[in-house]
Amino acid sequence: MSTLTFPHSSRPPLTPYLPPSPSPSPSPSSPTSLLPHITLTYATSLDSTLSLSPGTQTHLSGPASKAMTHYLRSRHSAILIGVGTALADDPALNCRLEDVGVWEQPRPVIVDPRRRWRVSGEERVLRNGGRERERGRGIVVVCGKGEKSKSQGADEVFEKFGGEVWECEVGGEGRMEWEEIFRMIKGRGIGSVMVEGGGTVINELLREENLWLVTSVIVTLAPVYLGRGGVVVSPQERRDGEGKRVPAVRLGDVKWLPMGEDVVMCGKPQRLD
Repeated sequence: MSTLTFPHSSRPPLTPYLPPSPSPSPSPSSPTSLLPHITLTYATSLDSTLSLSPGTQTHLSGPASKAMTHYLRSRHSAILIGVGTALADDPALNCRLEDVGVWEQPRPVIVDPRRRWRVSGEERVLRNGGRERERGRGIVVVCGKGEKSKSQGADEVFEKFGGEVWECEVGGEGRMEWEEIFRMIKGRGIGSVMVEGGGTVINELLREENLWLVTSVIVTLAPVYLGRGGVVVSPQERRDGEGKRVPAVRLGDVKWLPMGEDVVMCGKPQRLD
């Protein structure tokens, strides 16, 4: 697959929203010292839609913003997606920038609570690079407690490519415990995570109880309306003490960057009292 180029002149405006390099030593008293830098990033249409319908791969980013996405990948230690995106898109989850080597690739992480992803060895994320990944740098599947043993046959293939399965608590309504996931990721030496989707993962992290985990948000806005029936980014509603609806999420330190025919919005979640 061809390599991409992202101009060095376009990189500085993104820097405030990306993990520092090298990472400073966090304060032990800080609650975020046990968490990685988390960048929530995705491409959306003008009607806040990620894809035409559930399970349908939909290309939104133009060439310039696509190259930017690969630059963002190069600045993170891991790329995280949900199992729905893994099944629908069969993504490679790699960085194709021309100046990024094979051993500088971010580590893929797939959140799969019920072990729906059954690997065969033909998945692009496994075949990426045309060789087996070294253990400790290969793909990670995060599943619910007790689910690890349910895919033993497929796991033999998975482990051949340096894959690992980590178990995590599943909360009410089948939701993953995101703080536990990110603490576990940080505890394995991964200092920054680029969360790319899909809709379920994005909307979960935009919930009031999870938003504090997110360091920054980078959204590519494509000049297209996808129409009704698609996968939409729309956080759970939020109400004040009197029961009145109030904004669910607001971003601060906002910057808008033209990127070819697209526009990229960068921001940081703000506390809403």
